[in-house]
Amino acid sequence: MLEAASSDPALKAIEDMIFINGGAVPPEEAPGSMYRLYNPNSGEHFYTAEVVERNALIIAGWRYEGVGWTAPEKSNTPVYRLYNKNAGDHHYTTDAHEREVLISVGWTDEKIGWYSDDSKGVPLYRQYNPNAKAGSHNYTTDKHENDTLVSFGWIEEGIGWYGINE
Repeated sequence: MLEAASSDPALKAIEDMIFINGGAVPPEEAPGSMYRLYNPNSGEHFYTAEVVERNALIIAGWRYEGVGWTAPEKSNTPVYRLYNKNAGDHHYTTDAHEREVLISVGWTDEKIGWYSDDSKGVPLYRQYNPNAKAGSHNYTTDKHENDTLVSFGWIEEGIGWYGINE
């Protein structure tokens, strides 16, 4: 029988719930690991460095897609995380002006989610789906994924930020 691995009581409770619901608890990865999850109901991809948040979303029915990239612990380039409660959508940006505009139209500022690599190691490509009500942006290190989404009608928006080379 598999057992939850955490010594933290709150995390262990979440891990136990995941196990009880038939899933295996994904391992906690190295520091800076950015977890990628997908909501099959809304089409949103979600990105977090927080294991507890990742596990809570798995319990809620999100699909865990693994580690998307590795973020530096600190840099001069924060990646801001914002939430639109009306659409149930998150947005991520390094652009302070874009952040301020979204806040001014009602998005919730969830502060700095992680940092971009100032030495520009691994690009995170940003795509926009003009037909989506939620989950309208995708971010990936995979150039093929980027190009495939663009071929399906997504708008290529360049590089959103950078992960570190490992």
